[in-house]
Amino acid sequence: MKVGRQSKIIELISKNDIETQEDLADLLTQAGYNVTQATISRDIRELKLTKVAVDDGRQKYIVLNNTETGMSEKYVRVLREGFLSMDMAQNIIVIKTVSGMAMAVAAALDALHIQGIMGCIAGDDTLMCIIKTTEETIGVMEKLNKLINSKSL
Repeated sequence: MKVGRQSKIIELISKNDIETQEDLADLLTQAGYNVTQATISRDIRELKLTKVAVDDGRQKYIVLNNTETGMSEKYVRVLREGFLSMDMAQNIIVIKTVSGMAMAVAAALDALHIQGIMGCIAGDDTLMCIIKTTEETIGVMEKLNKLINSKSL
């Protein structure tokens, strides 16, 4: 449940300008997660979210692009928890995920900065990763398989 909730938090802050913990709690409640302020606070700390100023003087939560091992492990955990299968279509990798996890898995892949991945587009249970070249696609798939199937980074 915690991984799913934290994945949803990553998804929500990537799609919305969330300024307060209350805003985040409201969105999580709408998504079916019953959370307390203490849970939100703990998740924010564990995910190492921070606030940045936006153009209109307000602030919003973001995920730091942190290359710390601890943060990378969290992204790999999101990838492992959501991943079901993948297949290749030239320079596109189509990844099937647990229902509702595609956006979180896409955000995790973007945050991991895997060489060759240009970007990801996600729906509910499917995402597409665009790879720079067709030749690099197999290498990226091998890297993803290693991340998903390894015991640690």
